[in-house]
Amino acid sequence: MREYIEIYNQHKEKIEVFIEESIENLAPLCNHSENNFKLLFNTFPSLELVYVVNSITKEQTSANIYKYKVDESEKDKDRTYLLERLEIKDNDFAFAQPYQSSATSNLCITVSKKEGQNIVFMDLRLEMLLERLGLIEKDKIFSNVVKAFYMFAGYFMMFLSGVAIFYAGSDFLSNFLASKLSIDTIFKPIIAATLGLAIFDLSKTILEQEVYFKSYIKDSKIEIKTLTKFLVTILIALSIETLMVVFKIAIENYDKMINALYLMIGTSTFIISLSVLIYMTKKSKEK
Repeated sequence: MREYIEIYNQHKEKIEVFIEESIENLAPLCNHSENNFKLLFNTFPSLELVYVVNSITKEQTSANIYKYKVDESEKDKDRTYLLERLEIKDNDFAFAQPYQSSATSNLCITVSKKEGQNIVFMDLRLEMLLERLGLIEKDKIFSNVVKAFYMFAGYFMMFLSGVAIFYAGSDFLSNFLASKLSIDTIFKPIIAATLGLAIFDLSKTILEQEVYFKSYIKDSKIEIKTLTKFLVTILIALSIETLMVVFKIAIENYDKMINALYLMIGTSTFIISLSVLIYMTKKSKEK
């Protein structure tokens, strides 16, 4: 949703001019109320809802008119709150900032056109409007295939993360009940649970960015934040594994301590590299 709003704000003037010119070609709009604004819906595929409010009485004088249905329940309701925040321009148009429609639950913008005492309100679905203007590109078949793939991969990774955490809990519980507590039985479940958490966090990000809130703007801040969170989780698991290996070698195979040293050096290098990444990211934000 945020990406749509950013794109809209970047091209706001162009979008408003397109809408104004298209509506002017159909003016006066109130003449189309007899056929439920059918021509208006044909002109704007993104149009979801049309209704008319009297600027004097501040009451809605028409039903809520959708493309394929009419809702009479909203007629004659007071719309003072709408008119109070309406900023009508010299050309009798007004545009509201993008918002999530309570009627359709889609991200919309409301365009208003004053005609005498009447003000025609039109809710346009922002995603379809941006697509119509070529500000975002979507091939429905390809987009649906990609979306389905990401959805499957995301939920499958969530399932695997659940399996990893379940394994961690069941393994520890079985060893605990059997009184087989050791370094392995304590640290291995922690590692499995940590990896499960990392996988879950990654799958959540995939579903958010590619399925439910498709990103059309490549925001490096989001990508770096996701990468950092994932690497930190992996680093925690690796550090625990390193600690466990050091303990095991110190107790059982002291002559192989050099291998533990190599592992500690590798983990330390990982920590330093991640610290540099975080530092450089913060420096770039300050600029």
